[in-house]
Amino acid sequence: MEVEIAHHRGFRYFRPREKMASDESKNPALNPDTDSPDKPGHELAQFAAGCFWGVELAFQRLEGVVKTEVGYTQGHLHNPDYKLICTGTTNHAEVVRVQFDPSVCAYTNLLALFWSRHDPTTLNRQRGDVGTQYRSGIYYYSEDQARLAKESLDEMQKSYKNKIVTEILPAKKFYRAEEYHQQYLEKGELAGSKQSAAKGCNDPIRCYG
Repeated sequence: MEVEIAHHRGFRYFRPREKMASDESKNPALNPDTDSPDKPGHELAQFAAGCFWGVELAFQRLEGVVKTEVGYTQGHLHNPDYKLICTGTTNHAEVVRVQFDPSVCAYTNLLALFWSRHDPTTLNRQRGDVGTQYRSGIYYYSEDQARLAKESLDEMQKSYKNKIVTEILPAKKFYRAEEYHQQYLEKGELAGSKQSAAKGCNDPIRCYG
């Protein structure tokens, strides 16, 4: 017996009712993200806010963000790929990993952009994209990031009638997505129309997030 677990851009994904077994004690996917920024003094941050294409472009445009990558995290399968995470059986989230210069861009600036890019009250869904990979999440690298994230959630809740369902968890191993996903909208992969990643650009992003 199969059940539908995701729906994305007209495609439906199914899996057997039996869950994939995993040995958590030996699973590298559940380890902390130990990658380091490319430059001393820079920091990393991870955000999940639906489809990672538009979210990445928004962060690319933010002053003080020096690098962005899209990928998968918080799941139980080592070395997942896009096809697998879309089945919903791996529990990965689509995320943007941001490298930023805190002397130029405070972590709170990243949080503000994160909240602005999606509806944090819809569980495992952003508009027409449905599945656990589209959940809302903040994955932190330090206790300071954790504190600021939780404070920002409490403040944002005042603006919503419905409960915010954003998860705030330690950053786990980051699996870089396939190359065609990287800077997808800047490269013009969507309908062949390139979108600007220039710092401070306010052009509408033609992909919700």
